[in-house]
Amino acid sequence: MKRFVPILLCAISICACKPDAVNEEKPVNTVVCSCKVNGVSVADGRSIGNVDASSVTITLEFSSPLDLSKLDKNKIFFAGSILRNYTAELQDEYTLSLKVNPKLEHFSSYTLMVDKGDNLGVHLPFAYTYTFITAYDPSPKFPAISDEELMDLVQRRTFSYFWDYAHPVSGLARERLNSDETVTTGGSGFGFMAILAGIERGFISREEGYNHMLKVVNFLSDKAVRHHGAFPHWMNGSTGGTKAFSTYDNGADLVETAFLMEGLIACRQYFSKSSEAELRTKITSLWKDVEWDWFLNGTKQLYWHWSPDYGWHMNMAVKGWNEALMVYLLAASSPTHTISKEVYDKGWASNGGMKNGRKFYGITLPLGPDYGGPLFFTHYSFLGLDPRNLSDSYASYWDQNVAHAKINHAYCVDNPNGYIGYSADCWGLTASDYPGGYIASSPTKDKGTIAPTAAIASMPYTPTESMAAMKYFYYVLGDKLFGEYGFHDSFSLQDRWFAKSYIAIDQGPIVVMIENHRSGIIWDSFMKDPDVRVGLTKLGFTYNKNQ
Repeated sequence: MKRFVPILLCAISICACKPDAVNEEKPVNTVVCSCKVNGVSVADGRSIGNVDASSVTITLEFSSPLDLSKLDKNKIFFAGSILRNYTAELQDEYTLSLKVNPKLEHFSSYTLMVDKGDNLGVHLPFAYTYTFITAYDPSPKFPAISDEELMDLVQRRTFSYFWDYAHPVSGLARERLNSDETVTTGGSGFGFMAILAGIERGFISREEGYNHMLKVVNFLSDKAVRHHGAFPHWMNGSTGGTKAFSTYDNGADLVETAFLMEGLIACRQYFSKSSEAELRTKITSLWKDVEWDWFLNGTKQLYWHWSPDYGWHMNMAVKGWNEALMVYLLAASSPTHTISKEVYDKGWASNGGMKNGRKFYGITLPLGPDYGGPLFFTHYSFLGLDPRNLSDSYASYWDQNVAHAKINHAYCVDNPNGYIGYSADCWGLTASDYPGGYIASSPTKDKGTIAPTAAIASMPYTPTESMAAMKYFYYVLGDKLFGEYGFHDSFSLQDRWFAKSYIAIDQGPIVVMIENHRSGIIWDSFMKDPDVRVGLTKLGFTYNKNQ
């Protein structure tokens, strides 16, 4: 019997171990308390941007101690190309550090997946996802050139939108790229002033510019449909027929007409040679035909729209402060259908109601909505109207426009919404395309989209900040942003989106305001017009009478 004792003891020993195996504790439930990508926190299911693509380290803090020897890379992995290509270590017993091994692609999205289940010696009852977007490649995309050469290049490319892409029949500016027969009234007016800049820069000859403008005014005189002398927002570039901008907006648009006339009046003064008299005569006829006073509709304010089908249905008064100062100035300047100063004071200025006077980012804003609104307020009327030394009882318009531009810049530097890309060199909120359609962006209506025209056309007001922006748009983003007709309309680094579009009302201010910054030729041409001077005086403006 003794020889069986060892076997019996062994059996007893084995039986004693089984309960221990059965009662072994399951991994404790734990949660991921935080995730940081290169030190920046990202929430579960959310994303962060502007991550350095050359070096990425992710730290995950758990609520329970971890066992690195039990790491299951099938449950902690990256979606896409990285997958499990990372090095893991513990910073402390609660914190897992993941060093991504491959150098990542610039401007790309990556997602870390932390699956539920047993891992690292703990149990996760929930899954987690963390997404990060790498920064745009900061390296220069084009060889360095001087600031003067860059301005030449940007002006030349943008000018070509109004020259090479002009409608072949009318010579007017198409509304936007691929708009075919649809030409724009206000955008064409901006394009007329761009023609003057093109002549000054030697892109075309004076004779070429003159012949183009003669073709345009012949079309406007002979084919374009007018309503009490005013033009619609859109026209058919071949027939001159009205194209409805919206259901009720299928007739006169007084604001668009004002921008068209702004360009024509600048041309009337620029083409001053005796051999160019035909153009001046035809512009004068178009100018005198606009029945500005009729658009009062029996009131003390001007109205934006009138339709031959719907009359005054839109009922939109032109009131400040916005982009439409030019409407009241030209109405007051008209030698045939003028308005009184009372209309300007009551209708446009609301007897001072358009004043602001509050400070934003330490900058006093004389007029308009808080933070200034979209930057086109500082551009459209001031392509021709020189704001230098221009003031009335309501504001200094130089102070107004400089303040507005600087507030817009300061807002983008502050970047309260945390949008990817906003910086001192990447700024500018105005009306433009954006990933959801079209929007009038401003600090109070910001969807993360920057429009190059906003910063660049502000160059007279913010020369240093605007040049820095133009360099960033060209050198850093230029491989996606700079094309045949200059800078594309807009972009959102937040959404990794670049517009393919060009829009006339955004292209025009780029060419014209760079030229006003460089030579002031468009300002000088418009401001020396005798009718304009009558209007300025009537409305109580002080201005540089030596232009």
